[in-house]
Amino acid sequence: MTTGSSKNVALAAIHMATTTSREDERQLKQALLQKGVRVAAMDFGGEASTAIPKIIERAVVGAKREGVIRDTHVEEGAVAGAAREALAQVASRSFGLNFGGKIGVARQGGHLCVAVFFTIGMIHLDDVAIGLAHRAVLDEE
Repeated sequence: MTTGSSKNVALAAIHMATTTSREDERQLKQALLQKGVRVAAMDFGGEASTAIPKIIERAVVGAKREGVIRDTHVEEGAVAGAAREALAQVASRSFGLNFGGKIGVARQGGHLCVAVFFTIGMIHLDDVAIGLAHRAVLDEE
């Protein structure tokens, strides 16, 4: 496996977070796996102040389930920290409002990225936002 670059891994996480269907997720996941990038995506939603801890937990559980990370304290912490940072970049825009979206996690070598794609509901108007964070993790080779 090549070590990749943080830019490529970030793009993979963003692409996973912005897929519009499970079929799109599956196809993108297969294409990225052929390039040595492991990915996972999870939907989320709710009221911002109560949903954020659940979103972080969902990112960690989904990344483990899809084989993006191993069941270790360090790798779980990397996903949780990156998810928290990505959420913090956009959470202030959604405080007190309902939001939904998708979180994408991508890893290649020592690069791990988490992207969150939000749709923030305001009456019949929706705002959108993306947050992104990177962590360096031990390469599995």
